[in-house]
Amino acid sequence: MSTSFTIYPAIDIRGGKCVRLFQGDYAQETVYADSPLEMAREWVAQGASWIHLVDLDGAKEGLPVNGELIKTIARSVSVPVQVGGGIRTEEQINDYLEAGVSRVILGTAAIEDEPFTERILRRYREKIAIGLDCRGGMVATRGWLTTTDVSATELANRLAQYGAETFIYTDIARDGTLTGPNVEEIFALARATGKTVIASGGVSVLDDLTALHRYAGEGVGGAIVGKALYTKAFTLTEAVSWLRECE
Repeated sequence: MSTSFTIYPAIDIRGGKCVRLFQGDYAQETVYADSPLEMAREWVAQGASWIHLVDLDGAKEGLPVNGELIKTIARSVSVPVQVGGGIRTEEQINDYLEAGVSRVILGTAAIEDEPFTERILRRYREKIAIGLDCRGGMVATRGWLTTTDVSATELANRLAQYGAETFIYTDIARDGTLTGPNVEEIFALARATGKTVIASGGVSVLDDLTALHRYAGEGVGGAIVGKALYTKAFTLTEAVSWLRECE
């Protein structure tokens, strides 16, 4: 399978601000910008072709908390956005899609309510991505606060049968740590499912993107980059330029 590779700058929203957590720990938060909307515009100015938005409050509360802000961002930028965090109902999915969101990410709902997920995947197809947030290969839910006994590969294969085309794989132990993505598990998931897998968590240098891009033709469809951009390990402009040279 051939897959194009996309860099997704991440905007994690908590209390209306742009923040980053360390390993998903709400007690270890750094605020990087007061305005997520201005941050989104900055990423577009630097060449973003997509933007990844997460409602951290929503992930914890189980329903969209920063939804109005997210919808404003989706309407205000010229590139597609994907959104995750606390999305558990079809009404919430519709609300985001009608506001201009291009792709909605289901996490907890995909694990805890499979009949719902099957119905949503069959109806919305490519407008849904499945977020697989994993700890030791096992899927975690509810803002990463609960770890299940379901493996990422087992769940992904089941959901692929219902029409899931895109998975976002986050290795919680690496998220916000700048220790490099779990390339082996990401590629293994793409190979096992035959679907597109987007890497999330741990990207720290351009070489990490190179390691992932090596499997772009085999289902690894891109990388969500957060802390590396906010700490200026490299700029999005540099990453976009690097991608152009790769392709």
